[in-house]
Amino acid sequence: MFSKTKSLILHLGKFVYALETKIVEDKPTIIAYVMLIAGICLLAFTFISAYTFLINDPSIVASSDLLDVFGSALAPLIGASIRIMYLGVMGWIGAALTSRGVQFVTQLKHLSRPVVKRQVSSVVKMEEKQKSQHKN
Repeated sequence: MFSKTKSLILHLGKFVYALETKIVEDKPTIIAYVMLIAGICLLAFTFISAYTFLINDPSIVASSDLLDVFGSALAPLIGASIRIMYLGVMGWIGAALTSRGVQFVTQLKHLSRPVVKRQVSSVVKMEEKQKSQHKN
């Protein structure tokens, strides 16, 4: 019984070590995909917030006193402009995160491709030398 438990713990330790090694090797890939997903989520939230902001029915204030109309109309206008700036900054950050995530993922995929080097055999090189010598 004790040897089975010890063997199980040993195998579990090897598995955890292999998993940690794999995670350390894939850390840039994980970071790239997290950036990409975070940017897409932030953009989606921004568009949903903008949509809910736009479907709200704005109320038009009517009054006989001009000062009262400006006072009551200015507060919602300032609130709306603050929300628009907030949505603009969120959209900008979301687009930047998405862009960087896509660039990072494509660079990692480009770097992970094996480099194929064309090797010319010595026989071909000798044939080319002989051809050039026969021309002269």
